[in-house]
Amino acid sequence: MKVLQLGPYPPPHGGVQTNIVAIREYLSSRNIPNAVINLTRFRKTSSGEVFYPQNAFELIRLLVRLRYDVVHIHIGGNLTTRLLALCLVCHLLPRPKTVLTFHSGGYASSPEGRRANPGSLRGIVLRRFDALVGVNEEIRSFFLRVGVNPSKVHLIAPYAAPKFDPLVVFPSNLALFIRSHRPWLLTVGLLEPEYDLQLQILAIGEILKNFPNAGLVIVGSGSLELGLFELILSRPWAGNVLLLRDVSHAVTLKAIKECDLFLRTTHYDGDSIAVREALHFGTPVIATDNGMRPPGVHLVPPRDLDALLRAIEEELVAEGRKEQVQEDSGVENLQAVLNLYQEVLGLREKGILAVPP
Repeated sequence: MKVLQLGPYPPPHGGVQTNIVAIREYLSSRNIPNAVINLTRFRKTSSGEVFYPQNAFELIRLLVRLRYDVVHIHIGGNLTTRLLALCLVCHLLPRPKTVLTFHSGGYASSPEGRRANPGSLRGIVLRRFDALVGVNEEIRSFFLRVGVNPSKVHLIAPYAAPKFDPLVVFPSNLALFIRSHRPWLLTVGLLEPEYDLQLQILAIGEILKNFPNAGLVIVGSGSLELGLFELILSRPWAGNVLLLRDVSHAVTLKAIKECDLFLRTTHYDGDSIAVREALHFGTPVIATDNGMRPPGVHLVPPRDLDALLRAIEEELVAEGRKEQVQEDSGVENLQAVLNLYQEVLGLREKGILAVPP
């Protein structure tokens, strides 16, 4: 078995990237040949079976040249025409089986997602996959709604337990900020409208009334970076907010582990890996209620500043960290993906199985 994944590969790190890396490491640990083709604008030099095509032509050349048994596509946002075209190209390849994991937390309930039906281009393309993976029940139901055979649809959460490196050192600006701000709150995600970061920036101004040394660290990159900088600088509490942009995954995990409170405010969201990482480390988490948060999260309604403020106050007043909530290592999720590869290749019926964990 040889597996080729297509999707965003770090840096920067995000939920989809973390899932792709976890699958790659899991396959490699079982001596299963695998590679990744990065599909984002963040490009490096191709090395170690991680490829960074510069354009669509190079991407197609790679797909034609590389020989793999399973092509696994990861999509984390909208099903754009460009991505649907990529899916069709993969379907036309003569040899591999095709698998799609749809990580989007909001597409299924969006106007575009609700318009999709069996006769739409999205329905036609999705039905051609040998297997589809939804990371939550809403996405699974979306696949069924567009006419995908239920036998092809699988529900597999993308979580894998984080690997913490105790030797990691914070960058100087973060270390300095932490020394002068207690408690310090952390949020990790894309700098995009759906993460409602403006709400958190406004909240920290109110929190300072009772916790005058509090600070908020924002890790991530995206289209709102300049606008968020301007919003922060326009507030009297600008010195209490650090927009850190992207940092290494190891630094992000250290920050998640050591912060006093982790925030995840969203207009819509999937099964956030960052939330599960925080719970794994015993870090208190406040997150917008999306109907699929794991146990241990302090839930708040979306776009509700008062509710967010109450939750932050309650968590900070409570003091002390929670016991580790997330005991799940995530290995069974990765094994489920490997089982799926074996299933689409017909290996399970033949009794040819990879060594279990």
